[in-house]
Amino acid sequence: MMTNVDALILVDADACPVKDEAIRVALRYGVGVLFVANQGFRLERDPLIRQHVVGGGFDEADDYVAELAAPGKVVVTADILLADRCLKAGAEVIGNNGHPFTKDTIGGAIAQRAIMNDLRGSGDQVGKGAPPFSKNDRSRFLQALDLAVGKAVRKG
Repeated sequence: MMTNVDALILVDADACPVKDEAIRVALRYGVGVLFVANQGFRLERDPLIRQHVVGGGFDEADDYVAELAAPGKVVVTADILLADRCLKAGAEVIGNNGHPFTKDTIGGAIAQRAIMNDLRGSGDQVGKGAPPFSKNDRSRFLQALDLAVGKAVRKG
């Protein structure tokens, strides 16, 4: 029986649009996937697929994912600050849109996030938010996760 710690793929699952893709890759490679969220949701029944529901406290899901992040793990999140924590722990990190977070790119992403928060806080109109999730994003994510998990399995 797989435990939460055994999962190779860790998914920050609140509002994650690529749950099915994460499951597909996990089953293809025969590795565990753990979905961490503030509330439960339906998942395919398979011993490789697990869910961990945390309390509703601020950043509880992020804290749990960050605790499990380590070299050899692949984390899926759109949260830039969680991505930074997981990179520092040695995990590979992929955004929901398939763009990887790396040690070379995370600083710029954090800075851009801070600028946007400051602009919003000052009352400035800052665009219309993130673009809608597209088929290209889904495809890019599937390809990026497949590559990252394949690499982790080969390092094994």
